[in-house]
Amino acid sequence: MITAATRSRQALVLALAVLGATSLAACTAGNDSAGNGSKGNRATVSADPASRPDLRRFYQQRLVWQPCGDHRCASLTVPMDYARPGNGKTFVLPVAKAVTATPGKRVGSLVLNPGGPGERGARLVRDGVADDIGQGVRDRFDIVSFDPRGVGGSKPALTCTAAAPAEPGEGEGKTPDEGETPDEAAGVPLNPRTASERAVALASARATAADCRAASGPLLPHVGTDDAARDLDVLRAALGDRRLTYVGWSYGTSLGTSYAEQFPRRVRAMVLDGAVDPSLDWRQRMLSQSTGFRKAVEEYADSCADTVGDACPGATPEEIRALVDRLLARTEREPLPVDDSPYGLDASTLVSALSLSMYTPEAQWKGLSEALVAADGGDGTPLAALAAGEEEPPDTDAGASDEPAEPEASDGPPEPEASDGLSDDVPEDNGDAALIAINCLDVPHPRDAQAYWDALAPADKAAGVYGTTGVTNELVCKDLPAGAQRPHRVRAEGVPPVLVVGTAGDPATPYGEAVSLAGQFPQGMLLSFDAPGHTGYGRSACVDSKVEAYLISLTKIRPGTTCTA
Repeated sequence: MITAATRSRQALVLALAVLGATSLAACTAGNDSAGNGSKGNRATVSADPASRPDLRRFYQQRLVWQPCGDHRCASLTVPMDYARPGNGKTFVLPVAKAVTATPGKRVGSLVLNPGGPGERGARLVRDGVADDIGQGVRDRFDIVSFDPRGVGGSKPALTCTAAAPAEPGEGEGKTPDEGETPDEAAGVPLNPRTASERAVALASARATAADCRAASGPLLPHVGTDDAARDLDVLRAALGDRRLTYVGWSYGTSLGTSYAEQFPRRVRAMVLDGAVDPSLDWRQRMLSQSTGFRKAVEEYADSCADTVGDACPGATPEEIRALVDRLLARTEREPLPVDDSPYGLDASTLVSALSLSMYTPEAQWKGLSEALVAADGGDGTPLAALAAGEEEPPDTDAGASDEPAEPEASDGPPEPEASDGLSDDVPEDNGDAALIAINCLDVPHPRDAQAYWDALAPADKAAGVYGTTGVTNELVCKDLPAGAQRPHRVRAEGVPPVLVVGTAGDPATPYGEAVSLAGQFPQGMLLSFDAPGHTGYGRSACVDSKVEAYLISLTKIRPGTTCTA
């Protein structure tokens, strides 16, 4: 089973996991793909960017592949600012390829994006995604992915972590009330109603935003999805492909949508699985996803016995719901103990654990059930591990790397990596920082805190604690850079038929958004998957066969086509 949309994505912070998955903001503040003013909306490329003298050198670079574990690695150099590509500032992006195409059958490259935003595509290839793709596709395509600008092995990369290392022993044995008020120690309330509770939520969001600005300030305006889509076109050219064949999961649908809008006639085939609707504003998107998670947790209670049998934490759906409610109330009063943590499992972390466990029921519900039983007995450690994405064993793929064996990875890159004054102290997994920065840049957010407080009551009514935590976690965007794009319907005249996959019980990218997105594309096609969980390609033989027939032969999907679990 393809794990692109499930494996490492679970380590991301829940609340922004796909709320940040939009492609609404241009990093060049209102410039379209040809460098002309777009008046706040993305415009289709009016001229070939490769013909622009200041971009030609980027488009003409040739990737030099080097052995990299069982696959091959290279680096792609792209301008940091497409409005000023000659200013000497660049991103250098890791690219990985599994050579699978059969001579004589090869069509080109199949480029994948695993989602996030913040997921590392090069690692996806290293983890063996090519082995999970049908032989017919592998015979015709080499499987390629990359780390988007600011993400993972990108140089430079985003971080919201202070560069200064901790002093020896710092934090060890620290009790929650040292240097904090009791309210701060208790964490952000699930639904901040009082002035003091809202002050705590606002202070937490401001602190996170301040950390991001301090650590990554120069990068923040340049990591938006529109620019990442332009990087994707540079990659297409460097791969030697005349047109792009692409699969994007979750946030990857936003990246694909942006590419289709900017380069419609460069698309050969595009699969968008777990769709994000670009016509929704931040509040509509938050309500859509939060309601999806609430419904998914309710479905867990209803269907647990059918999926995991005796491992369920209750004999009936009512018992499971009562346990979840009891744990939410308990952790709001006092965090549960967690091994090696001075803070424990608070209510917000519990909501994250519950929600992240809804992505792949067949793989996650058993672990969630066991963790809920442990929490009911007073041990929050297993749930904390689920919230942190630690339910899988550590990666032991020794010797494999996302990076080339030698520093040089392309033939005469346009320019060496630019000095940007940023710290090199970036965590190996910077998905959380990327998720926050890209979400806030892509999606216009209010600057006035009152707009978030006004959203709390509707969110509570629609989605309970999943809605109110969704609101408070969007607060960080109030104090971070925003792009110029606005919610809009897709404009991609000239694009060939695009295949959108929608899963009926998808918690993170609800099915209604897939229906909407497919309807916005000219000749858009919808393939429905009647099942719980996030995304469909890689989880269903029926979905896989139809997606791969489209990728290979451009076989169209008939209206109303539905696969069942």
